[in-house]
Amino acid sequence: MGYECPVCSVPHADAEHLANHLAFTAMLHGDEHEDWLAEHAPAWESASPESLAPVVADAVPETEFEQVFEDTTDGHDHASFEDAVAEGVRDGNRGSPPTTADHDEVLQEARELTRRMHEDGETDAEDDASDTESE
Repeated sequence: MGYECPVCSVPHADAEHLANHLAFTAMLHGDEHEDWLAEHAPAWESASPESLAPVVADAVPETEFEQVFEDTTDGHDHASFEDAVAEGVRDGNRGSPPTTADHDEVLQEARELTRRMHEDGETDAEDDASDTESE
């Protein structure tokens, strides 16, 4: 089971992966991905993947896929997605012109937000652990 992108039909393992796909594609290309998010998740630009995922899941039906998703095998790494986007070879973007300064700025911002999100997740996990210890 997974979710199919309502714009380009690319399959994703779960709603969070679909939310990331929609947001990254919207940030990098605008296009129909941005239009879809504007209609179904107006606050998408300030949402985290965790908060955007349920909104996306409510709007897109869960679908059964025959393929194996990369996160069900060894080596799943979100950094490789960022690298692929930076190289302009992800999701049908093959043969596109090199990234522009605007693309580089968006990618840098995405990396910074991702770094902060991971730091926040680590802090939340530490807080949860200390809460458990104090009980």
